[in-house]
Amino acid sequence: MPGEDSDTVRVRRLDGHLGDAGQMTVGMAGAGESLGLPASSIRNHARVTRGLGYVPESSLSTGLFGRMFRRLDPYIPDDTRIEAIARLMSEPAGAALDGKIPAGYTYLGQFIDHDITFDPTSSLQRWNDPDALVNFRTPRFDLDSVYGRGPADQPYLYEKVPGVEGIHFAIGRAKGDAKAELDLPRDSRGIALIGDPRNDENVILSQLQLTFMLFHNRICDWLTANDAAEYERHRRADEGVFDCAQRLVRWHYQWIVVHDFLKRIVDAVTYKDVLRHEPLIPQGEPVEQVRLRFFSWRHRPFVPVEFAVAAYRFGHSMVRPAYTLNARVGPLPVFTPESVSEPGGELRHLGGFRRLPADWQVDWRRFFDLGDTAHLQHARRIDRYLAPPLLDLPPELAGGSMADLARRNLTRGARLGLPSGQQVALAIGAEPLDYEDLDLPGRGPAPLWYYVLREAELHDGGRTLGTVGSRIVSEVFLGMLSADPFSYLTTSPGWKPVLCGARPGDFTMADLIDFTGFGVSPQPSPAARRGAR
Repeated sequence: MPGEDSDTVRVRRLDGHLGDAGQMTVGMAGAGESLGLPASSIRNHARVTRGLGYVPESSLSTGLFGRMFRRLDPYIPDDTRIEAIARLMSEPAGAALDGKIPAGYTYLGQFIDHDITFDPTSSLQRWNDPDALVNFRTPRFDLDSVYGRGPADQPYLYEKVPGVEGIHFAIGRAKGDAKAELDLPRDSRGIALIGDPRNDENVILSQLQLTFMLFHNRICDWLTANDAAEYERHRRADEGVFDCAQRLVRWHYQWIVVHDFLKRIVDAVTYKDVLRHEPLIPQGEPVEQVRLRFFSWRHRPFVPVEFAVAAYRFGHSMVRPAYTLNARVGPLPVFTPESVSEPGGELRHLGGFRRLPADWQVDWRRFFDLGDTAHLQHARRIDRYLAPPLLDLPPELAGGSMADLARRNLTRGARLGLPSGQQVALAIGAEPLDYEDLDLPGRGPAPLWYYVLREAELHDGGRTLGTVGSRIVSEVFLGMLSADPFSYLTTSPGWKPVLCGARPGDFTMADLIDFTGFGVSPQPSPAARRGAR
């Protein structure tokens, strides 16, 4: 709309005018509702990130969340249609639905989501600031979910290691036993002392958080070994060991986000269209440059609701019904429908917010391709189906209402006034899926989240996202990275990873795990043991 702020978070009513979503009454509750807050006081993925639930009714023109396709009218299915679509999304019993992507990337995707929607504030502050304008920083791939507010503001996350310059993360032990497996550091109640409490939501995710903490510790050791030769080679002006290590951790992580994770999940044509290799000057060496067609902002980048509530929720379809954690534990679901507080229930699922049980240290060879694929588990392919555990959430996640995650996602998309999948396809110049391809009851529009999943299923057998999903995810990821003044893409677009991966000049999640030495053998690496307490 001419004159409309590019960062607007208001929503167009069905008649095409700009107005309050609270006036939409198509079988929906107030747009600010959160579909039942989880009973637990600890945040988790079922809880709405602060500010997201208020996007339709906000009159303010800046914030963490906004809209990518501002000129498209909302599609608001009623409860009956949502229920009918949700019934089509239950994983068929006995179907061969495994894809080609290693299972660990499902949780790496969740880890990345928590990084770009970092929300460290208390629940009280979240209610006082419903528009999410006060305490949020620009969404960046900067690992603030790991580093928190840093050693000056949150010193309890860190510790100094005798004889080693620089600050390490404090590392815990399972059950508090000094000889037990490594775990996140925890207080006496078992609550994880980490930058973002959501990263303790399940055991796989918490062990991934721990791996990144150990990665930082290992880089500190690497920089200061052999008379600090690597530190002198890689540090920048006024960088101490901690700052240098933090930058290298972030840049290697950003490389993984772009060249390992994103490259696996989006269509190759779209990936190459958004991330281009072109010289900055005539006859110069080609460097990475980003070209955005649909994701734009006026003041600072934001997280589009089309991404947060639809396209990026493709990861829910990748969740397996159960996982084998190591040679002794599993297969177990990520969670069960029964309350985790029931006696003995803690050993029947991989849910988090607790100390790591004995013998539960992850074997990453079962989640990422570390060369030995004999026991490698694969994520479900990207399609419209959700595994049974996601359709019957436990009370701690469901908050006492709507335990079916398919219904929750569809309802949230309606409450936030997302456009239909067909509308977005037309907006990007793609041929929309026809009614037969969508396989929905009736001939009405498709909710954007369902459309993205069904499109991926038909595009390449669920190996990657399709055209609409790939475009949204690619532009948001690379747009955020290019807008970050401290990212490798902005600061040094010709930069290559300095750590040795399996392939020179490249660095993957498997390389990061191999560098830490954690989760690839029964015993933690010497560097990890030295950093543990």
